[in-house]
Amino acid sequence: MKSFLKNTWKHRAHVIMAMPAFLVLFFIMYVPMTGLIIAFKDYKPMLGIFGSNWAGFDNFKFLIASKNIFKTMTVNTLMYYFIFTSIGTLLNVTLAIAIDQFIFKKCAKVMQTIMIIPVFISYAAVQFIVYGFLASEQGLINVTFGTTTKFYSEAALWPVILTIVKIWKDTGYGSVLYMSVLAGIDTELYEAADIDGANKWQKILHITIPSLVPMITVMLLLSVGSIMKSDTGLFYQVTRNGGGLYPTTQVIDSYVLNQIVKSSDFGRVGAASFFQSVIGLLLMLIANGLVRKIEPDDALF
Repeated sequence: MKSFLKNTWKHRAHVIMAMPAFLVLFFIMYVPMTGLIIAFKDYKPMLGIFGSNWAGFDNFKFLIASKNIFKTMTVNTLMYYFIFTSIGTLLNVTLAIAIDQFIFKKCAKVMQTIMIIPVFISYAAVQFIVYGFLASEQGLINVTFGTTTKFYSEAALWPVILTIVKIWKDTGYGSVLYMSVLAGIDTELYEAADIDGANKWQKILHITIPSLVPMITVMLLLSVGSIMKSDTGLFYQVTRNGGGLYPTTQVIDSYVLNQIVKSSDFGRVGAASFFQSVIGLLLMLIANGLVRKIEPDDALF
């Protein structure tokens, strides 16, 4: 303790500079975590968090006992994570490399600007764009192809629809980070490859992609921590919260939001959120441990 205080005093200028950020992080991110005890209580709004009676693990037991709902939302959450992460990473990297290799750099900048515009459109607006395409009678797809498909009643179609919407909205912005890595690659590597007679594809395969691997690893590790979380706007608003679509669109986040809106049993809602966070933390620790054994330099810690 004495050495800690001595070291703190020695670097007091740095401590003072970091204090505002630390306080913001503490009060916004950590103080609200006291609300996690709701998951273990029979929460009554009139009594408050600390005045409500303890329920132990009853809320978790109820959640797990609802086998169909619990299984459906957990499987859907994991399924969409793997779909979005695998396809998204592949497209982000491909798009970043394509723009980086583009001969006309000014056109590449214009394309990059256009592609990141969708990320600034909220899902409240995106749902109307999607509805314009998928509406039963006046939807663009049905009118163009002369079909009468009721998209908002066909649950089996929505994994594809949601994947397309997610890719359209996030891919352009997601490629920006990889482009920053490409901009930092030493040009002498490409010059040496030219001297050795390497063609464009060989340079991409042996220089560009290996340079992106550390960033891809870090991004995947960070995303693993959110493996049990989903984009609420995508699953709640774009689907218009249609009950008939729940078998393929109900995820943990949309379930929690539905329960908050439709139910006053915040204890069970808290149990679902607590389960979601704990599983995400464990998976991130496991993934980081595996990476540390394989390639220590690419691990987060």
